Amino acid sequence: MLYRSYKYSQWDGSQRIFELDADQLMDLLSDDILKDGDVRQALRDLMRKGLQDRDGQQMPGLRDLMEQLKNQRRQQLQQHNMDSVVDDLKERMDEIIQLERDGIKRRLEEASAQVEADGSEDKSQKESLLELLKNRADNNLEKLDALPDGLAGQLKELMEYDFMDPEAQEKFQELLDALKSQMSQNMGQQMMDQIKGMSEEDQAATRDMMRELNQMIRDKMSGQEPDFDGFMDKFGQMFGDNPPQSFEELMDQLQQQLAQSQSMLDSMSPEARREMEDALAQSLDPETQREMAEFASLMEQMMPMDDLRRQYPFLGDDPITMEQAMEMMRGLQELDQLEQSLQEAMRTGNMDDIDPDKLSDLLGDDARRIYDELERLKKMLEESGYITNNEKMDLTARGIRRIGQKALKEVFTHLRKDRMGNHEMDARGANGDLLGETKPYEFGDPFQIDLQATVKNAVLRGGPQVPVRLNAEDFEVFRNEHMTRSSTVLLLDQSRSMGLFNNWQAAKKVTLALMALMRSQFPRDSLHIVGFSDYAQEIKEEEMAKCSWNAWVSGTNLHHALMLARKLLSKEKGGTRQILVVTDGEPTAHLEGDRAFFAYPPSYRTELETLKEVRKCTQEDIVINTFMLENNYQLVNFVERMTRINNGRAFYSSAANLGEYLLVDYVSNRRKRVSA
Repeated sequence: MLYRSYKYSQWDGSQRIFELDADQLMDLLSDDILKDGDVRQALRDLMRKGLQDRDGQQMPGLRDLMEQLKNQRRQQLQQHNMDSVVDDLKERMDEIIQLERDGIKRRLEEASAQVEADGSEDKSQKESLLELLKNRADNNLEKLDALPDGLAGQLKELMEYDFMDPEAQEKFQELLDALKSQMSQNMGQQMMDQIKGMSEEDQAATRDMMRELNQMIRDKMSGQEPDFDGFMDKFGQMFGDNPPQSFEELMDQLQQQLAQSQSMLDSMSPEARREMEDALAQSLDPETQREMAEFASLMEQMMPMDDLRRQYPFLGDDPITMEQAMEMMRGLQELDQLEQSLQEAMRTGNMDDIDPDKLSDLLGDDARRIYDELERLKKMLEESGYITNNEKMDLTARGIRRIGQKALKEVFTHLRKDRMGNHEMDARGANGDLLGETKPYEFGDPFQIDLQATVKNAVLRGGPQVPVRLNAEDFEVFRNEHMTRSSTVLLLDQSRSMGLFNNWQAAKKVTLALMALMRSQFPRDSLHIVGFSDYAQEIKEEEMAKCSWNAWVSGTNLHHALMLARKLLSKEKGGTRQILVVTDGEPTAHLEGDRAFFAYPPSYRTELETLKEVRKCTQEDIVINTFMLENNYQLVNFVERMTRINNGRAFYSSAANLGEYLLVDYVSNRRKRVSA
């Protein structure tokens, strides 16, 4: 029994969360590359789904990161209630009003107690002051009693109200500053901080800034270049320590801020939103409000916020304040932007637009490690020389060989059991490499003498003597490997049915396995691949991994494929010449001149022209072996006629065992012909 040992240690950031080398990764990708012929798509699928190593460890992919993101957003939406922002403002207003009432009562009680305790001569003067205080208190209480029910109306009345309680006045100013900050948050955090407790002069400066900002936007929309530098010289201090460096950067910043505010309002119920908007409108003077309203309108025209501005369906009960709501809107907007980046990466396989720091901030360090690991895997393939480091992201020659070796291992394993791939022969030749075997010299043999065996023969014949005397029969020479050569053209059906009935991937894998077999064990052999659908064309080795079936044009033009195969084999002199046909249907097209003629059901003319080409191959001693991936009557009937003419062989196979039939027959046929 095999035991594995594992070492556990505390995470320190240096450990690999998923250990995989380039060879293993290429093997994992090979099936997807064979299926679609697209390295970029295979990598895209890997990044989207993640992958599993040989030990069963699963590495998450972009899809898992997307699910984490959605869960985090869903949790926030199910926890909080956006309408509670207005409820919080109302509670703060109720608290201010109650503080003022309590403050009025307390001041009256304190003043009355002082008058009663005073026994001096000027008590009458203090009584007069107490009367004035009572009148003011009564007046204030009447105003408080007359306050409207709505938050906006209460704000409007209290802005002209003379508070008697300092704490109530302070809290009202804080509430007013919060609303002003909400109105001005479109300008950035620095503006939100500055507008609190703003004096009349400061408000005038803000109006001037808004006026010139709106003018810059109008200039841009009319085709003129805005005076950004002049604007920043005057108002740059309002945008913090890291102000925008261009008009475009300023607009992007303001657009995001404005979208956050609009999203908060859009996520409220109609009643709460209306009350919130009315309250915000009371926080600034009318002229500043007009400039800000114009700014929002111009921004919507120049930079529509459809992608940023969203209505979030808050379903929870937990209350939040306005400040918390704005922070939540910022976080949700960042989640939306990250989601768009993840979606684009899953669509294209390119993760350049994903900000790894933002990924870490929003989803945690584990998400960042997943991102880094996915990037490492892609770079590992490039650095190992399996894919090209360019936009096309094609397979290199090394990558194609690796896929072929894996395919060979999968479909040719059974041959190793009975050593069929070794091709041992009794015949010996004169042009190959030296073998370990020797033979008595015969006239005409190359004089590649085995001196030790020759001297031994002389000693055995004449006995021990010095010098040793050699006769002709004593000479023994090394045998040479018999040089054999096979030329093969594999005709690969690329018609639409090959893809529709899931036969293409298996046929393609076997082709690559055959290429790897010949390259590794029979380097003197030649192999040509010809793909055929409506027309036939040769497929170069470097194109094989990414080629695919023809999804757009109908036709199985075996006639043209045989013509092209015969032409290729005519250049090969000596050795065995054969054609291997892998198809799932009878011929439905043939050439008439340079044009393909298609007919379904197959026409008599198509069958006749195809069989004529079979006869020409037979006359040139080219053997045709056919591997049928379907067993319908029309295909079987046609292949039987073809094999009677050519004396080749026909096999019915399937996508599952095509490799066994095709490769065994290639090796067997090659061995049989060599020994003949």
